[in-house]
Amino acid sequence: MEQFNFNNELSDKIALVTGGTKGTGRAIAERLLQAGATVIITARNAPELENGDLHFIASDLSTATGAQMVISKVLSNYGRLDILVNNLGGSATPAGGFAALSDEDWESVLQANLLAPIRLDRGFLPQMIERKNGVIIHIASIQAKLPLYDSTLPYAAAKAGLRNYSKSLSNEVTPKGVRVLTVSPGWINTTASETWLGEIARNSNSTIEEAQRSVMDALGGIPFGRPAEPAEVAELVGFLVSPRAGYLTGTEYVIDGGTVPTI
Repeated sequence: MEQFNFNNELSDKIALVTGGTKGTGRAIAERLLQAGATVIITARNAPELENGDLHFIASDLSTATGAQMVISKVLSNYGRLDILVNNLGGSATPAGGFAALSDEDWESVLQANLLAPIRLDRGFLPQMIERKNGVIIHIASIQAKLPLYDSTLPYAAAKAGLRNYSKSLSNEVTPKGVRVLTVSPGWINTTASETWLGEIARNSNSTIEEAQRSVMDALGGIPFGRPAEPAEVAELVGFLVSPRAGYLTGTEYVIDGGTVPTI
């Protein structure tokens, strides 16, 4: 059995984390950095909290031009990429079900949540396959199985597509030396979610605690009793990209505190 150095196990790896300036993406980037990786992060805006050890590239990955710019810069500046964490995602579409959504709403969500990772995979996979080494993580969502039609219909559909694509891609490239995995979080306690809870509380004239309970009720309950912390999701990703997970590919890891009610 190979012996692993848990403290510096990614010291020879170059990693890219999309949406890596805040929230879960930032936590993932810092977790990979702690394991010794050279970590590149990308987002439209520079991080509010600077970390000179994280190499930032500004780009809008919801466009083909933005994705190609990141691919070109990473390969030009670093020569290769070993770990790709497709974390970018989210939804800003209006509530109200299918009738409230325009083509533009659908297109913007599909671009960011599905086409952005597809483009990055396509750009970075050739050099991974050539070296017969690499790991790709797709951050999906439990909404791929548990959609909330009233508020995030396009997001749930995009994440379902990403989950299916990830499995298909793993079947193609795992024999060529590249592992592909899906991580599907439930509700995560980020600054954005705290802001969202504040809006719910104001609109419903309730407390933050009552707003949090209403969201958990809408999800059907969280047996663990709270949302995940970004660091908890990051720890799972840190394990999956490490040599300790060398036999894991083509599967989905759900981290939701027990939210999804089926196996």
